[in-house]
Order: sequence, then C-alpha cells, then structure tokens
Amino acid sequence: MSKFKNKKGGELPAVNTASLPDIVFMLLFFFMVVTVLRKNDLLVKNELPKADQIEKLQKDVAVFVYAGKPSARYESQYGTEGKIQIGDKYTDIKNLKPVLEEKRQALPPILQSKIMVALKVDKETNTGIVTDIKQTLRELNMLKIIYITAPGSELEN
Repeated sequence: MSKFKNKKGGELPAVNTASLPDIVFMLLFFFMVVTVLRKNDLLVKNELPKADQIEKLQKDVAVFVYAGKPSARYESQYGTEGKIQIGDKYTDIKNLKPVLEEKRQALPPILQSKIMVALKVDKETNTGIVTDIKQTLRELNMLKIIYITAPGSELEN
C-alpha cells in the first residue's frame, strides 16, 4: 500500500460564499451613508452675494425661494428675464401666495407660526422681484426673512 494516493476527480473545491452577504450589506450601507440626495434642481442662476457675518440656518422650518435669471440650459425655453423658483418649479409672482401658503400648511401646526423664508437671490437680480416677493410675504404674515449669502467680504461684490 502506498503512502500517497492520487485524487480521484482532480476537480477544484467549491467557492465558499459564506461571507458574501456580509460584503453586500457593507457596500449597501456605505453607499447609503455617502449618497447625498438633492432636493431641488436649480432652474435659475444662483451666484450669491458675499457677506462676512453669516450664521447657520435650521432647514426644517425654512422655505427656500430662489430668484434670478434662468440658467443657461433654460434660457431658450424661459427667456432671460428674472424668475422665481420654489422647489423644482418656476413660480409667477401671482402664484407665489398659494405656493407659500401650501408650504406653510405642509409643516406641523406647531412650526407653522415659526416658518422662515430663506431668499437665495442671484447678485445680478432685479430688485423689483425681491420687492414683490417681500410684499407677498408681508401679506401672508411671513415676516421672518433670511437672505442667504456666500462667505466672503462684502467688498468683493
């Protein structure tokens, strides 16, 4: 009898897949953590004016209103005149009241009186649009207005 025997089949052993679910879930959690979901697709140019004294904003109580000229890819469709954007849609100044009221009603009743309107206005936007927005906000009694700026010196504007 010989000490060494030849293997009968010469086949490779099966691949061990016991750790495969762990790897899949680890990748899933990684991508869930690092993925940033975007709420709004900007339809307007948004080059913010600069300011040196800025403060962090609570986003759960704020409604963001963007104002500016349509971005380059929307100029052919909407022209070059200043527009107002709330969410992912352009809003006319006439429709601003119902849209803002709808945003207020979407908040819990406790936060409805504490709603803040954050204006992200392009630095080359006509002041008339901003005045119209502020007049509409006064009519709705939304008096907490925040102007969003970029960090920097006001002398750079």
